Amino acid sequence: MFEFTHLHVHTQYSILDGAANIELLIKKTKNSGMNALAITDHGNMYGVLKFFNEAKKQKIKPIIGCEVYIAKEDRRKKEKTKGKHYHHLILLAKNKTGYHNLSKLTSLGYLEGFYYKPRIDKEILEEYSEGLIVSSACIGGEIPYTILNHGEEKAQEVIDWYKEVFGDDFYLEIQNHGSPDQKTVNESLFRLAEKNNLKVIATNDVHFINKEDYDAHDILIRLNTGSDINDKKGKLKYTGQEYLKTPEEMAALFPDHPEVLANTLEIVEKIEDYNIHSDIVLPRFPLPEGFGSEDDYLKHLTYEGAKRFYPEITNEIKERLDFELNVIKEMGFPGYFLIVQDFINKAREMGVTVGPGRGSAAGSAVAFCTGITSIDPIKYNLLFERFLNPDRVTMPDIDIDFDDEGRDKVLDYVIKKYGENRVAQIVTFGTMAAKMAIRDVARVLKLPLPDADRLAKLVPERPGISLKQAFKEVPELAQIKNKGDDLERKTLQFAETLEGSARHTGTHACGVIIGPDDLINHIPLATAKDSELMVTQYEGKLVESVGMLKMDFLGLKTLSIINDAIKNIQKRHNAKIDIENIPWDDKKTFELYQRGDTIGTFQFESEGMRSYLKELEPTSIEDLIAMNALYRPGPMEFIPTYIKRKHGKEKVNYPHPLLEEILKPTYGIMVYQEQIMQTAQIMGGFSLGKADLLRRAMGKKDMKIMEKQKVVFIEGAEKKGD
Repeated sequence: MFEFTHLHVHTQYSILDGAANIELLIKKTKNSGMNALAITDHGNMYGVLKFFNEAKKQKIKPIIGCEVYIAKEDRRKKEKTKGKHYHHLILLAKNKTGYHNLSKLTSLGYLEGFYYKPRIDKEILEEYSEGLIVSSACIGGEIPYTILNHGEEKAQEVIDWYKEVFGDDFYLEIQNHGSPDQKTVNESLFRLAEKNNLKVIATNDVHFINKEDYDAHDILIRLNTGSDINDKKGKLKYTGQEYLKTPEEMAALFPDHPEVLANTLEIVEKIEDYNIHSDIVLPRFPLPEGFGSEDDYLKHLTYEGAKRFYPEITNEIKERLDFELNVIKEMGFPGYFLIVQDFINKAREMGVTVGPGRGSAAGSAVAFCTGITSIDPIKYNLLFERFLNPDRVTMPDIDIDFDDEGRDKVLDYVIKKYGENRVAQIVTFGTMAAKMAIRDVARVLKLPLPDADRLAKLVPERPGISLKQAFKEVPELAQIKNKGDDLERKTLQFAETLEGSARHTGTHACGVIIGPDDLINHIPLATAKDSELMVTQYEGKLVESVGMLKMDFLGLKTLSIINDAIKNIQKRHNAKIDIENIPWDDKKTFELYQRGDTIGTFQFESEGMRSYLKELEPTSIEDLIAMNALYRPGPMEFIPTYIKRKHGKEKVNYPHPLLEEILKPTYGIMVYQEQIMQTAQIMGGFSLGKADLLRRAMGKKDMKIMEKQKVVFIEGAEKKGD
């Protein structure tokens, strides 16, 4: 039995040049008897977090790396030269220091060296060399290139530099995909290795998982080059051997040199077991003079705000504020609240319209008193634990709406306050979803457009559906994939292989991160065509797991429309409306809702909603709040009951007498998540923190947790009964 580890591997994040799905790649690695795997995508670390998490999940040792582009000269020199202006080089992170240096190098490749490709140079490679293992890469590497074009003597000069900088962590790399050039290079590399006392490793330049995926990968390349299946110019130099080979297949390539397989294990041994996840690292909020800590200043702002909003600070209000402030302090989030309140209040100063607050943040009295939200959670019985749960430490998530014209002003303020190097937008990936994968493949294979449309339309219209699911649900689609017309069959088979491939990068519509210092010290960064700011290489759902504070700055067109309406009213009628202080009981306004005359009103303008409003005939803001909560999949079925009970056409029933007080405002119907939490508290003896964990499990339909919570609920209810 042969032992070997793949150390030169491209995933779907080698954009339009890698067809290897990370989950399936790691699965095949494990099934082939290998216990470690590297990721070395072209010039980026886009897939690293996903790869790291999946490898840990499947109990495979993750080796974090990158195939970087080395500029032939200074990375900052951006002039056309004859031939390619870069070479390839494999870098692998040996430890946490190496990971951070790799992150800095890939960042600088984009921020300073981008010219067609994100390029670094030897100057910064030497500066950030600690903790890195280096191998000479494929035919595109500097040493193989020099051997082929200038001979071994010149290649020796290149080797001398790498030996001096990396010592025993520098390896020569050989590949055998059947190319004559590789044969020539390999012979030279063995001679140079012996001469320099260097070790040689075997790699396979993996770009797809299985041998039969070659044609699918070829289609991906043609999408990259804009060619179709008949265009010979659109074909790159791949031989079909660039798949994840088993150790036995790799041994067969180098029968006279078994050491080149064994040497890969030496590298695996050098890789330390380190974690790239991190607790949140918050920016430091600059405190005014006289305040010794962020806790003190947040408390000061909260009570100053409470004096403005409440005629009297009662014991109930004081207890609520002190409880929230204590939880915020214990969780280490005072700085977060200070940062958010600062730019929101600055936005108002600049004349930017700010939304009243959405989601669970509306449950925080501290957020209300500091101006982050405009909704009094005490008045509306909203629960803080839904926002910040003392029993489950997670980052607070405040979605902030600005009018879409003012959003950039606020972002500019944040950049000036914290520095350009501390603020970045978040990358997004345009991936080949099921329907797009079919259409893309069909275009390359020259399947007629009507046939491509027919196949794509057979995929069910459901967000996130995969082709694997579609084949199970739609027998006609499965039939075509297995036994259909040759071209249509190939289209579906190749589309399934390529599904999920990153097609291009973009920036998140509202996600922004703010760091405590230069972001290059924390995460890999990139640039994007549609953003002047830096962009993270890790996507939004993962970026917080490496310690970054994510905030959502959403530009909302509805707020701009409100702005325009206020200006027009003042201009035409000389009446100034303060949108923050409008009456909640205006009779004429409710008459509009009763008529369903709500086109242009955010979340109340759909045909279905307007129809229900006519039946409901709302008479209070509570009616509108309830309708907004009920009008979504699931609770929508309770709308007719709510309407009947409001008008006395159906008797109001309560699941239990103890729940009458919390369900009375909604006629005995459980409408809000807060009511679920309060039910668990009243009936099952849950703390509100524990009740929030139950609510989350219900929302995610996590049956495992719900079954456990059911037992706790019943035990609590029995104790209450005693």
